[in-house]
Amino acid sequence: MQGSAIRPLKSRRCGPLRGTIAVPGDKSVSHRALILGALTVGETRISGLLEAEDVLDTAEAMRRFGAQLVRHSSGQWSVLGTGVGGWAEPESVLDFGNSGTGSRLVMGAMATTPITAVFTGDESLRARPMARVLDPLQHFGASYIARDGGLMPVTLTGAAPAICIDHKVSVASAQVKSALLLAALGAPGRSRIVQDVLTRDHTEKMLAAFGADVSIEPLGKGEAVHVTGEVDLVPCSVEVPRDPSSAAFAIVAALIVPGSELRLPAILLNSRRTGLVQTLLEMGANIVTENERQSGGETIGDLLVRASALRGVDVPPDRAPAMIDEYPILAIAASFAEGETRMHGLEELRVKESDRLASIAAGLKANGLSVSEAPDSLTVEGRGVDGVPGGARVATHRDHRIAMSFLTMGLGSKDSVSVDDTSMIATSFPEFEKLMRDLGADFQAVNA
Repeated sequence: MQGSAIRPLKSRRCGPLRGTIAVPGDKSVSHRALILGALTVGETRISGLLEAEDVLDTAEAMRRFGAQLVRHSSGQWSVLGTGVGGWAEPESVLDFGNSGTGSRLVMGAMATTPITAVFTGDESLRARPMARVLDPLQHFGASYIARDGGLMPVTLTGAAPAICIDHKVSVASAQVKSALLLAALGAPGRSRIVQDVLTRDHTEKMLAAFGADVSIEPLGKGEAVHVTGEVDLVPCSVEVPRDPSSAAFAIVAALIVPGSELRLPAILLNSRRTGLVQTLLEMGANIVTENERQSGGETIGDLLVRASALRGVDVPPDRAPAMIDEYPILAIAASFAEGETRMHGLEELRVKESDRLASIAAGLKANGLSVSEAPDSLTVEGRGVDGVPGGARVATHRDHRIAMSFLTMGLGSKDSVSVDDTSMIATSFPEFEKLMRDLGADFQAVNA
């Protein structure tokens, strides 16, 4: 990934987008399926795995820890794990590319095994804060060496012996919570992990599916998750649902391009991942859920999306954990709405692949939008379905979601919108360009 050639791209106003788009498997579930499979003795079968660079980097790390992974066909994998506490010490540095999720979850999963591993990644990942995960892992007995601020490269040494913990997570981060839950698997006794707000619960659901002793204690607006350590996980089959964060771009494109109608099958509808759809419905979006069903402990369903006249809304801060990755594309939807959209509780966007809050604001302003940015909020003055000027080239700062969001903007704006690089889109959604073209999107290569 680090050596990928810069690849600018331009999007232009297009006719109605129509058809069915099968977005790739959910990235969060894909990471966790590989990691838990590697912590289980026996064979875990995975279908629908997202084969993007971020997930493939996690798969390679599992091999380095001693698990056997076999790719049978597209999205169909099996993992022969070594069991909790059975990981071997990697012989070389683990490179996680652009993946904050993969690197942080794997740090947690190995933190209670008495081995040492070195973690690194690309330029973007090496600038992202790791102390938020590494510091609480020390309570289990792990230790680490890192650059100032807990930045990669990180040398992590697992606990010997590990101890269970009772810990309150200080940030609203599913990655931090999940890292601690995975670490708790290797610590004797019962660990308790507390959060003041509800964040993604894929780890808890999958732990239960693999036979872990896990329970949830409601606490006000948050909860405590209890996990018993040193238990044997049971192999299971994991069907990875389709990623709502990837679906978000097609959903918004269909809403802002007049005459569009798209169907998106088998989308993950976990209530802690549907903040964007909830917000778009409040804005007046015509989104219908069909064939809702359960699969592997998760709710999935088909979405039917039609072009809609949107209106500005206030998005409350307590919704941020359920849609933290979707604010860039929500800002695009807000640009095509009538009136102001105010988004609050966005401080976590400052420490994503880029300073996403600043990147969103700069891109919107360059394309003729009136924007007000604060440390933890963003206000966008919408220009209506035919009123977004466009015409600018947006700096992505090698952030895949910024790139895909502004390419989506160009499909409905008066003038074309270009982004300075799309090579990093492969980290999460390699098929983005092709799938969108198949629906009728007008993307054109431009000179670097």
